[in-house]
Amino acid sequence: MNIELVSRKLEELSKSSFRSSFHLKEKDKAYLKEKGFKTIENHAKDFVAHRLAPQNLLNDGHQTPMRGHPVFVAEHATATCCRNCLYKWHHIDKNKELTVNEQNYIVSLIMAWLVKEMK
Repeated sequence: MNIELVSRKLEELSKSSFRSSFHLKEKDKAYLKEKGFKTIENHAKDFVAHRLAPQNLLNDGHQTPMRGHPVFVAEHATATCCRNCLYKWHHIDKNKELTVNEQNYIVSLIMAWLVKEMK
């Protein structure tokens, strides 16, 4: 994944008062430390593949809880929580199945945000 693209997007998102209001709670940080980044990345891949990537989502806009897993918090912080946010912030068409490259971009963005939050 293009690290420069991810860094630029995180910088852009940090200027949004709503997106920049999301932070990991101590419980989320502890969970991430316990499981490790590789496991959390696998969770992110699974969440993106099943909750975001399909073309027709019956509950789009409601599929990502605001808390309960570090990836959920990261999805809201990175505007990768629903297809509307993906379109608005990342210009990814909402009326198609996400490609593998798009899914990889989303996971890279989520993971970069999580790494930044853990520092």
